[in-house]
Amino acid sequence: MNRNTEQIKTDTFWIGICFILAAIFSIIGLKMYEPILNPINYITTAYVYKNQIVFGAFCELILIVSMLWTSIYMYPYLIKNQSNMGIAYLSFRTFESIFIAIGLISILAALSISIAYSNEALQNLETLEMLGYSFKSIYKWCFMIGPNFMLAINTFIYNKVFFNEKMTPKYLSVWGMVASILLMLAFFLEMFGLIEQLSIFGILLAVPIALFEMTFAIWLLTKRKWNN
Repeated sequence: MNRNTEQIKTDTFWIGICFILAAIFSIIGLKMYEPILNPINYITTAYVYKNQIVFGAFCELILIVSMLWTSIYMYPYLIKNQSNMGIAYLSFRTFESIFIAIGLISILAALSISIAYSNEALQNLETLEMLGYSFKSIYKWCFMIGPNFMLAINTFIYNKVFFNEKMTPKYLSVWGMVASILLMLAFFLEMFGLIEQLSIFGILLAVPIALFEMTFAIWLLTKRKWNN
C-alpha cells in the first residue's frame, strides 16, 4: 500500500506520540493504584484515596486509547507484500487493551468495596477482604497477560516486519525483538512463581522494552520517515 510522504510523516508523528502517551499514562496509572495494590488493610483505607485511584483508572483509559490508535496507524505499514502481520499485530494489541480494561475494572471494583465499608453498607471485614483479594488477583493476572505476554508478542511482530522490510534501522528492530523475548521470559517466570510480579529481576527484564519504545518513539518524531 503506497502512501505519500506527507501521509507517512503524519502517521509516524502520531505513532510516536501514542507510544509516549501510553508509556507516561501506564506509569502514572500504576502509581495511582498503590492504595489498592500495596497496603494489607486496603479495605479500610483505600476509600480515602478514591480520587487518586479513579484518576489512575482514567490514565489507563488514555493508555488503552493510545495503544489502539498506535495499532490503527501502524496497520497499513504491516500489510506489505500481502502479509498477515498487520492483522496479527492489530489482534494482539486489541487483546492487550482488553486485559488492561479488565484489570482497570477490577481495581475499581476493589475500591467500591472499600467505599461500601466506609459507608457502613458492608461490615463483614473478613468477607470483604476475601472479595477484594479476588479482584486484586484478577488485576495481577491481567497485568501479567496484557502488558507482559501480549505486549511481548505484538512488539516482536512489528519489529520483525520492520526488520524484513528495512523500514527502521537494523539496530532498532533487533533491539525490539530481543526486548520482547526478555519480556516474554519475565512473563513465564512470573506465571510459574519463579519471580515475584514487579520484582527487581522482573523490572530489569522489562526495562529494555520500555527503553526501546521511547527510543522508537523519538526516532519516529525526529526522522518521521520510513520506507513505504
